[in-house]
Amino acid sequence: MSTPVRVAVTGPAGQIGYALLFRIASGEMLGPDTPVVLQLLEIPPAMDALRGVAMELEDGAFPLLQDMVLTSDAEEGFRDANVVCLVGAKPRGPGQERADLLKDNGRIFTGQGEAIAKAAADDVKVAVVGNPANTNALIAANNADGVDLARFTAMVRLDENRAKSQLAKKAGVPVSEVTNLAVWGNHSPTMFPDFENARIGGKPLTEVITDRDWLEGEFLTTVQQRGKAIIDARGASSAASAANALLDHVRNWTGGEATADGDWVSMAVPSDGSYGIPEGIISGFPVTTDGEGNYEIVQGLELSDYARGRIQTSVDELQEEKAAVADML
Repeated sequence: MSTPVRVAVTGPAGQIGYALLFRIASGEMLGPDTPVVLQLLEIPPAMDALRGVAMELEDGAFPLLQDMVLTSDAEEGFRDANVVCLVGAKPRGPGQERADLLKDNGRIFTGQGEAIAKAAADDVKVAVVGNPANTNALIAANNADGVDLARFTAMVRLDENRAKSQLAKKAGVPVSEVTNLAVWGNHSPTMFPDFENARIGGKPLTEVITDRDWLEGEFLTTVQQRGKAIIDARGASSAASAANALLDHVRNWTGGEATADGDWVSMAVPSDGSYGIPEGIISGFPVTTDGEGNYEIVQGLELSDYARGRIQTSVDELQEEKAAVADML
């Protein structure tokens, strides 16, 4: 076997973490031939629960799982980590304003960015899941002195997966037939799943699904409000589907599974000014990946006035979030 990859996960005793860790240990994130060391970072009150999760991981007898580190110290958790999954975040409390939530999480991600810079491996790749994911990623990146900004990403893959499943259901095809579906902007209800550039069975999606009112109405609303609908239905937020999307995100980025020829996936990455999206924010884009840690924003896509308007709404929200945490950047 090759040298183990060190994967750090924050919030590992939470619901997403519980749905995630066993699949990392089984090879679903980094491949069936890549051994892993799990470095699990929790807050002190959750350490007993984390020890229980670690017992279950031991009892799974995963051949790829070489070792585990259980800690509440950020530098220890990120020590020599090659992949960092920032899953844990403070949830929004009753009556709490979004700006206050941004600041509360900002303090957490400031410290985590500093610890990543001090302790993580030189080739570290960071994927942020904890909401508000895009801006938390921006805060962590801006506090990780000496770490390339491009190594920090946020997850919009859950939005892509949700959109693909809705489109496949409408078209009556397997979800694998839906390709080239990009999610632009923020991981929030303002994000835009770009159905105009997507394809079904190799054909332009709008030639297969001709009901424009459905695409602009029920489809967008369903995808944008899916998280709330799941909370309403099960009394808890998305966990297994979020973990699955994170596996997809990391596997395409650095887990050996490049994007298919002619296709792209959605990642929230630092903007380079493409499509008029200003630098200085982390936004969802269509990207291609080589599976070895590199990605490129897809260039040359035609965006209608409708699409540009939707994207601008989400970019405006990202700019507002950035302004709310300006003192942490």
